[in-house]
Amino acid sequence: MYKVGITGGIGSGKSFVAKLFELYGIPIYYADKEAKRLMFRDKSLKAAIKDLLGSSAYHKNGRVNRPNIASRIFADKKLLKSMNELVHPAVKRDFLNWAAEQNAPYVIEESAIIFENGLEKGFDKVILVIADQEVRIRRVMKRDKVLKEQVIARMKQQYPDEKKVPLADFVITNNGDKGLIKQVNEFHHQLLELAD
Repeated sequence: MYKVGITGGIGSGKSFVAKLFELYGIPIYYADKEAKRLMFRDKSLKAAIKDLLGSSAYHKNGRVNRPNIASRIFADKKLLKSMNELVHPAVKRDFLNWAAEQNAPYVIEESAIIFENGLEKGFDKVILVIADQEVRIRRVMKRDKVLKEQVIARMKQQYPDEKKVPLADFVITNNGDKGLIKQVNEFHHQLLELAD
């Protein structure tokens, strides 16, 4: 199966772009959503997270205690790295199993941190979605009801676009104008040819 990654910084609109590819019948694997599912359902992953962070990482009902985990891993780079070393391989296995079951010319995994975690080698092509910084800040402030400073702090956790552009096979600019559909259509047809 021909595998494509879609990535982009916070507020770039990568999920929206992924949904446009879905309109062409392309199956999309949303890595963040699936990671949350695996952290709840995958017994071995759950046990490993509890070993790393203690039982407070989960509520009594078995659900992930997101505020607890986030406050700890984002304050401690070593802990974040250890957490990623547990979650990313589980997501990768799940994606590969999912991809093998799809019946389409190609599949897409939407993930925010493909380049930051060196995951680009697992894809045949990677699409990077970029947008002007002010556009991204406005989108995230509106979506997450947070302050500008909080958005900028989150942006600093990710590679800047200038570092990601040379690593990407395709770059889509998503500033909310009409050019977006044209770009998606163009890359979809290129991918159909490459995957053939």
